[in-house]
Amino acid sequence: MKPGPKPRGKVQIKWSADFAYAIGLLTADGCLSKDGRHIDLTSKDKPQITLFKKCLSIKTKTSEKHSSTGNLAYHTQFGDVLFYQFLQSIGLSPAKSKTISSVSIPKKYFFDFLRGYFDGDGCSYSYFDPVFEKSFRFYISFITGSPAYLEWLQNEISAIIGIKGSLNHFRNRPYAQLKYSKREAVELYKAMYYREGLPCLRRKHLKIMKSMRIINARRGGEIGKHASFRS
Repeated sequence: MKPGPKPRGKVQIKWSADFAYAIGLLTADGCLSKDGRHIDLTSKDKPQITLFKKCLSIKTKTSEKHSSTGNLAYHTQFGDVLFYQFLQSIGLSPAKSKTISSVSIPKKYFFDFLRGYFDGDGCSYSYFDPVFEKSFRFYISFITGSPAYLEWLQNEISAIIGIKGSLNHFRNRPYAQLKYSKREAVELYKAMYYREGLPCLRRKHLKIMKSMRIINARRGGEIGKHASFRS
């Protein structure tokens, strides 16, 4: 009996800034089906699905779906055995949210991956401290159900740009948080958005840029209590 045809992949498996960003999105919001073939990405932001497909150069259908509470989201699904196997080889798996521990990413593209992960499972927030009038608080954080993964993420970021952040475990809550504040958050922002034109979720980038405009306008002032930053 002649062997069947070799599977043909839809995705070109080649590391680049766009490819690493897409892997970050999949790590945050992607799903590997148990059939060993199908990959799914779901997001409440339709532009994120469009950007994901652009980064992987795939043409798939974007569909609407509703959560059990009625919230609208968008998703795309496609079958690609080779890409599925590649994702497994770098650390992703079905039902990964609580079991993932690390992802094998080339150092050159780590912050492209992190930016994608941030667009899926990260957030930023800022505010003027009500007690210290000259203090402007700025934070970047990541949340996941796997503390081991956040420990890996924290160690990778520390090894590359030398910032530590803080890893928080919450009693009676099924997730952990990795948070960066003050000057560390600024350094992380610079690393993730290292040049213009990079793939990113526009609404999250604009939110950070709003915080950065306030920080840059306050050069010589404070970022958080007794902390100064000069660009």
